[in-house]
Amino acid sequence: MREILDELRAWNEAGEQIALATVVETWGSSPRPLGSRMAVTRSGKMAGSVSNGCIEGAVFEEAQKVLKSGEPKIAAFGVADDVAFEVGLACGGHIEVFVQPLDPVQTQLIGMLEKDKPATLRTNLVTGESQLVEGTPPGTELARRDGDWFIEPFRRPAHLVIVGAIHIAIPLHRLAKVMGYRVTVIDARVRFATRERFPEADELLVSWPDEGLGKLTLDRSTYVVILTHDPKFDLPALRSVLKEDVGYIGAIGSRKTNSNRFDALRKEGFTEEQIARVHGPIGLDLGSRAAEETALGILAELTVVRFAGTGAGMRDVKAARA
Repeated sequence: MREILDELRAWNEAGEQIALATVVETWGSSPRPLGSRMAVTRSGKMAGSVSNGCIEGAVFEEAQKVLKSGEPKIAAFGVADDVAFEVGLACGGHIEVFVQPLDPVQTQLIGMLEKDKPATLRTNLVTGESQLVEGTPPGTELARRDGDWFIEPFRRPAHLVIVGAIHIAIPLHRLAKVMGYRVTVIDARVRFATRERFPEADELLVSWPDEGLGKLTLDRSTYVVILTHDPKFDLPALRSVLKEDVGYIGAIGSRKTNSNRFDALRKEGFTEEQIARVHGPIGLDLGSRAAEETALGILAELTVVRFAGTGAGMRDVKAARA
């Protein structure tokens, strides 16, 4: 929805009749994940994608039918290899797309997303009924199907907070920007937290970790990476984020270093459940130790947490599911 937000707002304000097509089920080879959207107007405008171009023409026609009838429907494409090839799913995939007229609940969601307010949209795939609630559930931020209902959490845009402007933080902030994160870097050391070192950061806060974190909105769309490797910075940062419902907490350092941190936190009254939220040592084991590769391992682990991945090689994942 976010990727077509500008178009939806403009078309809605212009009084266009709009249909939304949403990927609600996939099997086999599907080029776009659940929740991918395409918007179509009665006048023929299009925005977004449900298949990276494979079946957009067919979905456009279905959207026009829905706009004419006013009735939502599920359109299915694929299954057999020969049929799949005809609609562009050349590997024999299958995709179901729910097509519906834009309704007042979705218009309300557009307004919430424009203000970066988290929300969860529930859509009944039989009746087309939509329900909108503020906030998002814990766990993955991915859309999912639950019987006749399609459930989509919309968190605020992903926000990576890096505590500690050390060398690893430099490639980390660059990689995060490539991946679409808003990035904030916090460090009390003025010589470390400089624009020269972090040219792509959205925000540089020269402050103690607890003070800097206190200035930010911390919720499930916030991912905190603690790289300071110094108790006078690490512990205030951990104290601040363990009290909040953030999406990820990672702390650099050896197992021994993290064990010492956790012991200190236990003595302060933090529970085992709270401490277990910390990914420390941080990152996935990629077999290398350069700063850029360490940064990649951190973002890889963060991605696994965000999207409920396994961290396994795709070859092994496919074999396990076969």
